[in-house]
Amino acid sequence: MSLQTSSRLFALLGILQSRASVTGPVLAAQLGVGERTVRKDVERLRELGYPVEAVRGAAGGYRFGDHGRLPPLLLEDDEAVAVAVALSTVSAVRGIEDAGSRALAKLAHVLPDRLWRRVRALAESTDVGPADTGTNIEAPPVDVGLLADLASAIRDREGLRVRYRPPGGEEERWEADPYRLVSWQQRWYVVARLRPDGRWRALRVDWLELRTPGASRFSPEPLEGGDYAAFVLRDVAFSGWSVHCRIAVDAAADEVLRRINPTVGVVETVDEDHSVLVTGADSVEIVAVYIGMLGLDFHVEEPPDLVSHLRTLSARYAASVPGG
Repeated sequence: MSLQTSSRLFALLGILQSRASVTGPVLAAQLGVGERTVRKDVERLRELGYPVEAVRGAAGGYRFGDHGRLPPLLLEDDEAVAVAVALSTVSAVRGIEDAGSRALAKLAHVLPDRLWRRVRALAESTDVGPADTGTNIEAPPVDVGLLADLASAIRDREGLRVRYRPPGGEEERWEADPYRLVSWQQRWYVVARLRPDGRWRALRVDWLELRTPGASRFSPEPLEGGDYAAFVLRDVAFSGWSVHCRIAVDAAADEVLRRINPTVGVVETVDEDHSVLVTGADSVEIVAVYIGMLGLDFHVEEPPDLVSHLRTLSARYAASVPGG
């Protein structure tokens, strides 16, 4: 078998894996060969043990056996969900979004139905926030089983009973209706409406623990506008960071907005020449990076750790230049 033939067989496998069935003429057009060559390639795949079936009817065509499935891929639950996590968040990497979608479609053909339901629920329940400046704080571990349970609750409209433990804060217990998972800045959030008041919150997944049994099912009342990733950015800017601050900026709000990544925070208008940037991060060092990139005059009075760090940076930068 030539290298060219081998490459074409791999391409044929890829097409068959990503579709329930496909006609001979479509396969021929995508592979750049005649229909007779397609038939020969199908026979080669069958000889190699791949269960390719002929589809009868007006359209005709081909599909994998057992209604388009390959033999089940032997993955543990957490391994399958980990693959789904990676493929669900790949849209944050520009240029490979389509490849991630195709890979997820192929995964459907090689997972048992029970696992595929969990994987699909996670993929369909996840949004990805925009990329931002890196962090000097280690990302928390991801509990893929918890992500899968949350995705299933979103899919099935099942309420949650949770314990929520922010670092340094008191434990809170809530019932909540989950709507969306959002992955942003190596953190995972579940956007939910708290019961009974219907208040929206972005809850850090690594700070929550599910209680059993869960809460009752709910009738969905989605977030206005439906942009759950944007909601997480806004909510985290006010309440979700380890470090929070308000930066007075000597510029109009429109000017500040033109200069910041939208993930950095929220800008409030003071007057036509002044505004306040409400921002935060996992450390004072990252906040200093944000405000240093503004290129505008600013004033910081708190938190004390940030003020101290900016004084240290000021002295360090001044000493780094001649005459400093």
